[in-house]
Amino acid sequence: MSFSLTTPVLSYGAVSVRIIRVSDARKLHELLKNNRVWLERWEASLPGYYTQAPTLKQLRSSIRSLLKGARNGTGAPFVMLFQDEVVGQLSVSDIAWGAIQSGQIGYWIAEGHSGKNITPTAVALVTDHMLKKGGLHRIEICLRPENNASRRVVEKLRFRYEGRRERYIFIDGDWRDHDCYAVTSEEIGAGVLERLKQGILR
Repeated sequence: MSFSLTTPVLSYGAVSVRIIRVSDARKLHELLKNNRVWLERWEASLPGYYTQAPTLKQLRSSIRSLLKGARNGTGAPFVMLFQDEVVGQLSVSDIAWGAIQSGQIGYWIAEGHSGKNITPTAVALVTDHMLKKGGLHRIEICLRPENNASRRVVEKLRFRYEGRRERYIFIDGDWRDHDCYAVTSEEIGAGVLERLKQGILR
């Protein structure tokens, strides 16, 4: 199986999510450069190397690689938009088919747009799409225990806590623990977005 690059724009209110384009590179490059301090402590890197903001050329190459992965069925790359402006990135990676049918969501958003329910809404939209129409059975999100902003996302969406993966990913100069949260197609009922809407209205 493979993910369709013709997926329609997913939206709720002022928040929308669409497949990433190579033409998004310039805007994403600007956001990554201007939000360096905000983002760099959460970025994975190779041991022995320090993370640096990618050049525009590197970012275009990275997007092409993400789109190739989508055609091969191993990923689903999106950008997050608020009022039609690109404000961050969200990807479903490590997609496995066969008897597993699972993928892992990762995301980042510009600091000036955090705390506006953009990320939870985007994650809900993509999770619902991947579990209802994208052929996946399970979505997981792994986050560093000290990343309170990401923890609020999974708590708002009521993902199930599955446990801690010790020294899981090399980030910010060391192997960092991650807490894993997940949801399956049997658990979502009317949808993860509906969970979020109910939580906001309460």
